Amino acid sequence: MSESRGWTRREALGMLGMGVAAAALPEFASAQTPAFPRGAVIRTVLKDYAPEELAGGATLFHEHMSFADAFMVRWTGYAADTRRDTAMPGAAAPVQGAGRQGGPATAPPAPPSTPSGKYFMQDLAYQVEEMTIAKGEGIACIVDGGHPDMGRDINFLRQMSQQSGLPVVAGGGFYTQPFYPKEIATMSEEQIYQALLTQADTEPIGCWGEIGSWDWMTKDERKVFRAVGRACVATNLPIFTHTGIPGKSALEQLDIFEDVGVDPKKVVIGHVGNLVDPNVEVHRAICRRGAFIGFDRQGAAGDAQQVPMVMKLIDAGYADNLMFASDLSNIAQTKQGKGPGYARTLTVFVPKLKDAGADAAVLKKIMTDNPRRFLAFVPKKARKG
Repeated sequence: MSESRGWTRREALGMLGMGVAAAALPEFASAQTPAFPRGAVIRTVLKDYAPEELAGGATLFHEHMSFADAFMVRWTGYAADTRRDTAMPGAAAPVQGAGRQGGPATAPPAPPSTPSGKYFMQDLAYQVEEMTIAKGEGIACIVDGGHPDMGRDINFLRQMSQQSGLPVVAGGGFYTQPFYPKEIATMSEEQIYQALLTQADTEPIGCWGEIGSWDWMTKDERKVFRAVGRACVATNLPIFTHTGIPGKSALEQLDIFEDVGVDPKKVVIGHVGNLVDPNVEVHRAICRRGAFIGFDRQGAAGDAQQVPMVMKLIDAGYADNLMFASDLSNIAQTKQGKGPGYARTLTVFVPKLKDAGADAAVLKKIMTDNPRRFLAFVPKKARKG
């Protein structure tokens, strides 16, 4: 496979069947559009959309636009500690106090800041500009996979969406063991479930996610996953997950959700693109059960390993189960940081798949139809706020 040069804005919009460029792609006109249940909406921080309203561009099902200042420093420390403890490649010393043992360590450098001195996910003007750019490159909707234990700020997302004109779906729930509020350890499954229902009643969340297991699943994580699954059944809000380093608990996560009555079609098992397997056995198993699988760290060097896996899944007939995003977290990945920006899944990763032989109509379906099918739900209660 040759290295793709990436796509221009015009080429990306053309792939999505938008504007004048769509005329050169007549196959899109006859492509079957997805059917949505009567009353289904995609819930964003500003309003509920009919799924058909977001058909004009790509939807990114797993990104981040609002983190606490220290979140990525903590995340990097926990990740380094986990790699060291499990002898994984890339092991490094943990951050002081961040590891499970809490021993001495050398801290990684802090993420670079925006010119204002804030972490870029705390800088409204910076993020408005990034969302405006992403919209111009063909993104119709973007999902923020944060919640309070990551320092996600709903009001920040509201202002960002309003000023940029890009619809933003907010996630809800609890992230993963190292980031849980300390109360999770003593709360019962029922208490966690009720806390989740309160989130859904008081905040305009449009999904549960990202809901994670950090490594192999812990007792607390299983408890949270059961509660999230029950909350999915109670609210109809879909779920997307974080599966450890890399993808260790993918099947167990789906098992737990199904055990409490979740329809697999309402679930994305995330980060399975990191589970590098030329035979894509775990990926196939998840797809066969009806769930989506997330290739959600795209648009960078790891694409070389992931493109062949995606192609194998498309060839096996699982295009309807594929979900793409980039899980952007670093300022160097943003447009203003001289990176490819929030649209990089569409402008960098998708062209590599096309170069590898993927059909343009299939890629459009993955980028525009699959995430809308996932996010669309019939509310059981009227929206508040």
